[in-house]
Amino acid sequence: MGVYLVSIDTGEWFGEDGGEGGHGAVAAALDDELRRRGLRPYEPGRGPAGRGAGGWFEEKVSPSMKGFDAFCRDRLTEAERETFYGWTVLVPLSLAEPIPLPFGSAYTDETVIAGAPQVLALGERLAGVLRLPLDAIPATGANLELSLWFMDGVRETAAARPGPWTDDLDTAFYVALYLRAAQYALRHGCPVTYS
Repeated sequence: MGVYLVSIDTGEWFGEDGGEGGHGAVAAALDDELRRRGLRPYEPGRGPAGRGAGGWFEEKVSPSMKGFDAFCRDRLTEAERETFYGWTVLVPLSLAEPIPLPFGSAYTDETVIAGAPQVLALGERLAGVLRLPLDAIPATGANLELSLWFMDGVRETAAARPGPWTDDLDTAFYVALYLRAAQYALRHGCPVTYS
């Protein structure tokens, strides 16, 4: 059990799967809010991110966030923190600021939608501060690949490529997690959320 960060396929997003995991109400409310702001409605891609197409993004959110939160508070504004990790749904759209919607979940009282390009830019900035060796950290989006690498594969890379990122591996994990989630959302045109 636990909390996972997962991609949402098109059927789930529009609530077409008929299950309780559908996000149709959120999808409709987001489209209404985008139209109100003079933007086009969001149309998720039907690429390889869909579960029916053979793969999806799934990472377990289990390490402590205490050091990560302190690290971000030292380097980001409150608005940037909200954008980087205060969201509940990440979409592959450029959004000037997160969009709150009045839909609760098991984890929050409202749904906050953030734009993947903005999350990616902040993740790249923080990865630079940590000197995170992104070329050595998994990026394919295979299930639990990042989580497992930080559990088992990180030691060898940390020994070969030391830097500030090795001082707090939980912080490094979360920076990599949000950066990779944004990359995945943009690459596959799909939303990402907590499950």
